[in-house]
Amino acid sequence: MALLEIKNLTKTYESDGVRTEALKEASFTVEPGEFVAIMGPSGSGKSTLMQILGLLDRATSGQYVLAGEDVTTLTDDELALLRNERIGFVFQSFNLLPRTSVFENVELPLLYASKLPADARARVDAALLAVSMDHRAEYFSNQLSGGEKQRVAIARALVNNPDIIFADEPTGNLDSKSGLQVMKILQRLNNEGKTIILVTHETATAEHASRILRMLDGTLVSDEKVVARRNALDATDLIK
Repeated sequence: MALLEIKNLTKTYESDGVRTEALKEASFTVEPGEFVAIMGPSGSGKSTLMQILGLLDRATSGQYVLAGEDVTTLTDDELALLRNERIGFVFQSFNLLPRTSVFENVELPLLYASKLPADARARVDAALLAVSMDHRAEYFSNQLSGGEKQRVAIARALVNNPDIIFADEPTGNLDSKSGLQVMKILQRLNNEGKTIILVTHETATAEHASRILRMLDGTLVSDEKVVARRNALDATDLIK
């Protein structure tokens, strides 16, 4: 069964009587364990699509089935619960709480659950270890470099063991070395079985994916399998 099934997904905005179709009847599926990059110029609809797939916004029409559940029929509260349980997010701007420790930032999704898991500390420790940031657990987020902040953001996305990690321009605020480190982490997670959906305008970043969806003027114009840059990471590669 496909993890994501998208059928004729459309998003229309209206302002002062003017209707704008930001997304036009997109249809595709994503299988468990895929690494998909969504590319396109500004205004192409890629961010709109990401927001809908990540349950941060609703489509105007069409169907979205996530892990067998039609999410278009869910209430806002049900969407919030599903988002916290099944989805992890990594954003360009990191979205970490300032003057708050790395540990507390990563723990945050667990606090949104109806009950704090008994193994919450172990989950946070494991997530930080997965991105080689366990030695920074007690640092405040504003004491970190940009690359370190993004690695903490990935740990936060991992802590609930989500089905999918959505990464929205995760290297956009990073230098090339830090950006490559972040992509190596995402690629390793994909090698371990995590489904990754990445929005980017950078060709070098998209090349880490095994499939690229290209958007233009709100329309999905191509869907192609590619040879991912698996040579950028091997099983023994460590993030320093």
